[in-house]
Amino acid sequence: MKKHLFLSRKVASRGIWQSILMVIIIACSLSPRILFAQKTQTAPADSAKAQQYINPAPAVKPTYPKTVGYLSFILPLVTYSDGSTTSNFSNHTSNIGFPIGVNVLYSDKFGFSYEITPTVKASGGTSKMSNLLFDPGTMFRFEHGFTIITRLAFETQGRYGFTPVFNQIYARTKDVNYFVALSLPNRFGNSAAYSIGLNLQIGFIFN
Repeated sequence: MKKHLFLSRKVASRGIWQSILMVIIIACSLSPRILFAQKTQTAPADSAKAQQYINPAPAVKPTYPKTVGYLSFILPLVTYSDGSTTSNFSNHTSNIGFPIGVNVLYSDKFGFSYEITPTVKASGGTSKMSNLLFDPGTMFRFEHGFTIITRLAFETQGRYGFTPVFNQIYARTKDVNYFVALSLPNRFGNSAAYSIGLNLQIGFIFN
């Protein structure tokens, strides 16, 4: 009887060890497949990231022609005419203009600008719209947001001439670019002496 029990225990223990051995063999046979599957799943993502670092996507170039609008205000600082200099805020008089325009960009280097500027004059406790200026011009665009604009000028008060403008973009956002400009208006006509001035313009361009 004891011998029979000993043999049955031996057989049972042998069966347990065989089962454990079979589990280990099955696990070892499956583990390479699992590892390989994980590698195949992660490899494309890792390779894609590596490709992004090695070959970054090129910047999207704007398509031309491109039309953008802008809003701004302009302050005449000083005007020189007939041997005398007049500042904007002298004699309790001030002028401020509100240029509104459209730029048609043909390339990174060249464009054309259409601008209309109503001017409001305040003097003696009252204010009125004193002038309307139409000044189209060609745009010569350079790097770092710098542009030179050569404008013609036609005013409803009878003056005409030309205006070189030096424009610089100083801040960029997703929707608009902010710019500052200095202009030198040269004016003739309407039985008045030739004049040249210095204006400060600040505004933003819609992207």
